[in-house]
Amino acid sequence: MTGLVIVGAVVVLLLVVVVVIYNQLVGKRQMVRNGWADIDVQLKRRANLIPQLVATVKGYAAHERQLFEEVVEKRNLAASAGDDAAARGAAESELSRPIGKLMAVAEDYPDLKASANYKDLQDELSDTENKIEMARRFYNGAVRELNTLVESFPAGLIAGPFGFSQAQYFEIVTADRAVPEVDFGAGR
Repeated sequence: MTGLVIVGAVVVLLLVVVVVIYNQLVGKRQMVRNGWADIDVQLKRRANLIPQLVATVKGYAAHERQLFEEVVEKRNLAASAGDDAAARGAAESELSRPIGKLMAVAEDYPDLKASANYKDLQDELSDTENKIEMARRFYNGAVRELNTLVESFPAGLIAGPFGFSQAQYFEIVTADRAVPEVDFGAGR
């Protein structure tokens, strides 16, 4: 009789451990999904700002047509990349390069730099880039926690059979902003 009670207690204890670990895995997966949703919102916001920025710059720099076409092409590729973190990160990185060039074009057009509309768009884009960075950090932190739990013992034993797997980190390689050259009379 005592042996049966001990076996029953061990089974109940194991069930409690499985339920606790399962709930932890669910919580971590939800954090990853929440983080991805935040990133997606900010990337869509950036994608919606780009046509406005292109239209504003186009009015001042009509001969930059190839750059405008590249921005639109890369924006469309990024929009169609879907929810795969690696593919989306690569597409967004490709989009960052022509956006950096587009922002640098303003340096050649003083009237454009002085335009209130351009300044507002530039500020909004900069704010959005900061929000993307914050959302990316949150998401990657959530991915790290989920991946650690999935690889840990005994959670790893429970993760596989219940369909939990590691998530991918999200990385965007941002284009370097054009740095103005300053000559302090070195050639004198």
